[in-house]
Amino acid sequence: MSGFEQLFPGTLPRLVMFDLDGTLIDSVPDLAAAVDRMLLELGRPPAGLEAVRHWVGNGAQVLVRRALAGDIDHAAVDDELAERALALFMEAYADNHELTVVYPGVRDTLRWLRKQGVEMALITNKPERFVAPLLDQMKIGRYFRWIIGGDTLAQKKPDPAALLFVMKMAGVSAEQSLFVGDSRSDVLAAKAAGVQCVGLSYGYNHGRPIDDESPSLVIDDLRLLLPGCLVTDTGITLADLQAPQSRDNNVVVTGKFWMKVIKALARWRWRA
Repeated sequence: MSGFEQLFPGTLPRLVMFDLDGTLIDSVPDLAAAVDRMLLELGRPPAGLEAVRHWVGNGAQVLVRRALAGDIDHAAVDDELAERALALFMEAYADNHELTVVYPGVRDTLRWLRKQGVEMALITNKPERFVAPLLDQMKIGRYFRWIIGGDTLAQKKPDPAALLFVMKMAGVSAEQSLFVGDSRSDVLAAKAAGVQCVGLSYGYNHGRPIDDESPSLVIDDLRLLLPGCLVTDTGITLADLQAPQSRDNNVVVTGKFWMKVIKALARWRWRA
């Protein structure tokens, strides 16, 4: 039985919201490179890939503070140093996405959902300025009608504000919605919003199994959500399913204020 059949018997969700890093893309190699460059410029030793993999998930500010602390606990980091380091990190990461890749099954899943007419949104703690260029590079931005970055709203995950905002924009209830992520922040945000949550086992989650966070369902590949998904010795494939005509897929980037929404519409409308 597929994930959707377990969570939404006899139907499909009307809205699926996705996390980005650790869920749709593996961005840690590029994040680690930017963190190490920042540390070296501050005269500190590099952190390395595995350490950064445990630190990501709560936004750039927290990642930088953890890198300065050399630990997930960053309470003792000086705020002035953190601000300086954040500027260095943002500069280092801005044009450094060459090592980022889309996880297996992601494009198949997004394509299938669009064919079914399911609305999709992206809710990430990554700073908004990095999201659109990265989605362009990964060629998956056209699937999302709403995109919210870590600084789009005043709150970021695990606060449920972004999920509630998207559901209101979509006119969809929590019972008709699903959130898909890889971390504790994602699960907590979904639960606070009253939304079922699917956890991806391959993500980051600070080095802990996603099962520990008790999402509604844990899967190893996004395609396991889909009816007709076949697991064989050679991998995962999808049956040739008939799908209704997809709805208009104009992409909207939501912002802090309505003016930001209007400007974002102009920037993204060419994707339709």
